[in-house]
This record gives sequence, structure tokens and C-alpha cells, in this order.
Amino acid sequence: MPDMSRTYDELTRLIASSYENPDLGLISRAYEMAEAAHHDVVRLTGDPYIVHPLAVAYKLAEMGSNLNVVAAGLLHDVVEDSDITLEEVSAKFGEDIASLVDSLTKLKKVKYSGTDRYAENMRKMFLAMASDVRVVFIKFADRLHNLKTLYAQPKHKQERIARESLEIYAPIAGRLGMSEFKGEIEDLCFEYLYPRDYERVRDMITSKVREKGAYVSRIIDQTEKYLAESDISDAAVHGRVKRLYSLFKKLGKYDDDLSKVYDLIAIRVIVRDVEECYGVLGILHQKFTPMPGRIKDYLAQPKPNGYQSLHTTVFTENGEIVEFQIRTQEMHELAEFGVAAHWRYKEAGMSPLKNLYWMEELAKIQKELAGKKDFMEQLEIMKIDVFKDRIFVFTPNGDVIDLPENATPVDFAYAIHTELGNKCSAARVNGTMRNLDTALRSNDVVEIITDKNRRGPNPDWIKFVKTHHARSKIRDAAKSTVSGWLKEMIRRK
Repeated sequence: MPDMSRTYDELTRLIASSYENPDLGLISRAYEMAEAAHHDVVRLTGDPYIVHPLAVAYKLAEMGSNLNVVAAGLLHDVVEDSDITLEEVSAKFGEDIASLVDSLTKLKKVKYSGTDRYAENMRKMFLAMASDVRVVFIKFADRLHNLKTLYAQPKHKQERIARESLEIYAPIAGRLGMSEFKGEIEDLCFEYLYPRDYERVRDMITSKVREKGAYVSRIIDQTEKYLAESDISDAAVHGRVKRLYSLFKKLGKYDDDLSKVYDLIAIRVIVRDVEECYGVLGILHQKFTPMPGRIKDYLAQPKPNGYQSLHTTVFTENGEIVEFQIRTQEMHELAEFGVAAHWRYKEAGMSPLKNLYWMEELAKIQKELAGKKDFMEQLEIMKIDVFKDRIFVFTPNGDVIDLPENATPVDFAYAIHTELGNKCSAARVNGTMRNLDTALRSNDVVEIITDKNRRGPNPDWIKFVKTHHARSKIRDAAKSTVSGWLKEMIRRK
């Protein structure tokens, strides 16, 4: 797979055109240090090593990351791969950039092999995420470029790196709302892990785009005309083709029936504000026939990772089905780059973001685990708990609770409060009594019924709960009950 290399001039042009009063001197000094550190070093692709940090920095600049982060992207390998010390980086660039470089160096400084190395890498990444999420932006940009040059690695390394990226990096990107990274990582891994399926899905999309492309262009032109007639003249309307791995997963749900995939080619409408989002929705429903049950309002009810957009699927005049996604420019950037864009919008305060609480929970889990064997056992659970697709479920008061897919009312109860979980005796889902092992779905309204006389949770709940938090609370209660029973027996003797 050919790699899109970037030059220093391209990086500075991008920064000059997209940043307000950028400190290009900082970028120049970082490039000079990186160039000196990696001088005469060649990657397996045959390119000079400096191509890699340049690609990482360019990606970070595309995201609009703070220039300290872009500079750290240029410098992320200098301490590990040269005689330059962290103290020298700190003296020349300050503590913030040095801290980012140090975190990235620690993420890579692992001398184990096989399972041990894998476990230690993951553990360190989770801890780094919790301490400074900007480290993850650089790590993702680093991993993305390495995946683009994976063709130069031996086959066994290709498969290992692709598997780790697909199972860990892509889901973390998804949890952070970074769909651009998630999609790119998944597609790059797809080719190495499932080459036949990759070719099949790629050919399928190529054929459909060739078949539908001209038609979608006409719908885009029509949409622009309708919006202009309604005084929404600044809207940007463009097509979006579904990513390969995303289509592969969706086809798996529909027995490979492509006709059931309505968003193969979607049309995005970017407008100025929320009011215009709803205005565009009304115009589209006037001009086209909406498909029942396919209107999704992620403005009023954002996804757990912060994603906001209006989705509607319509029948056009000749019976074709088209999906529209309507959002503001800020929502679009948040949809593409997630927490990274949040960070840019809220950089002045540098306050922690609400949807990062799960990172802190993840780091806490790692600190609790005694050894690498424990970690590897827990990693499979965490892939389900933390990295699985998320649902958002409502309390009767309208509060949103973020849970992994197929979570149960017991998981919901413990997510609100430990005592609510311990005293839980029944649950109403959308007003109807349901079993406590019922798999919840997004938008469900859940009411937990408690029994104040209940002494603790049923130990059998551990067989069906889906979150680490619920499992640990049920175990804690069981230990407490056994301990209390033993103390009582000793007292009686």
C-alpha cells in the first residue's frame, strides 16, 4: 500500500493556512531537532526516517491540535532513538512538550516479547490516556502512519500489529468519538487480517459508487437548489461513501444483503447552527418522502461518545433510498476528531472532559491488577466492557446513562449508585416489567425497583452483568456477606 509522505514545507503551509498567528519558529526548531536525531536513519520502506515524524505532525495539524502537540509529534521518537535526552527537550521546548515526549517514550520502552509485551503496552497506554489524553492523539497518528507502511513489515508482524490495532486502537478511537481515526485504522487493518473479504467489499463499493455516483451528484445538486430557495445558502452539501470495514460488519448483520444497507452513500449537509439543522430536515421531508422509523435525532440525544447529527433516510422521486446527515461545522469536526476537537474548542480552560471518566476507571483497573496474567484475563472482559459499542439509556428523570451494548438493568442500577444495585429487586423498561437479565437498547427508559430489606445482590447476577463496575460491586458484596457471617460465627463461639 503506497504511503502519502509529507514534507516540512507541506506541514508549514498547512499550519500557516489553518492556524491563527501560529508559532512557526516552534515547528522549525522541533523539525531541526528531529532531523538531527534521525539523520541517516532509513525506515523499512526505504524512506528517510524523518518522513515518519513529519507524517505524524501533519496528521495532528490536520486535526487542529495545539502546536505543542504538533511539535511533540515531530519529536516523539527523538529520546528513544537518539542521544538526545529528555532534559535537552525540556530546556529547548518547555515542560509541556517534554512531558508529552516522555509519555510517548515510556509507551514504547518495553523490552518484553510476545504476550508480556502486548500486555505491558496496553497497560501503559491506558495509564497514559488517563493522565493526558493528548498523548493518545499523538499515539494514534503514530500508529496510523505505521499501518500505512505496514507493507514493509514481515507477514507475522503485519498480522500482530493489525490485530492489536483493530481490537484496541480502533475501539478506543471510537470511544473518544474520533471516527476519522477509527475508520482509517479499521480499513488499514482489514486488508491485512481478512484480505479476501477486503477485496470483495472493496469491489462491491467500487461497483456501487460507479453505478450510483452520477445519481447521488444529481441529488446533491437538487438539495443545494432546495436549500438556496429556502434562504439556507451557506450550507455545504457533499457525499460520503461508507468505509470498507464498517460495511463489512453491517453486511454480516444482513446476511450479505447490500440492498438493506441504506447509508452506503450518504449525503452530508453542514449548516451554521442547530436551528438550520432542523430547518434542513423540514425542507428534505417536504421535497422527499421520509422512510418511517429512520429519523434519528442525535442533537437532542447525543451518542455516548458525544456524536451529534440529524439522520434521515428518504425515498427520492424515482424510488431510490438516500440517507442524509445534517450537522453544524463544529458537530462535523467533533464527529471526525471527537475528543481532539473538544480539546481544541475548550483549550483555554484545559478542563477534563465529562466523557473521559471511563479512562480513569480503566487506569484504576490496571493499577488494581497484580500481574500481566491478570491483565490478559481482564483484557478480554474490557474489550466487551469498555470498547464495545455503547448504548445510552435514560432514567425516569431523563438523565442519560452510558453503558456497553447488551447491558442489563443491574448494570444500569450499579452505574447510578452502588446501593441502588445492591437493593435492586426488579426493573421496568419503557413502563413494562422486565427480567433483570434483559438486554437493554439505546433510548430505553429504565426504572429500578428496590427492596429496602434486601441484604445485598444476588451472586448469580455476576453470570449476566456486562460491566466491570457491576461485577466488582457484586463480588465486594459477596465478600462482605461471607466476612460478616464468619465474624458472627466466631462471636457466637
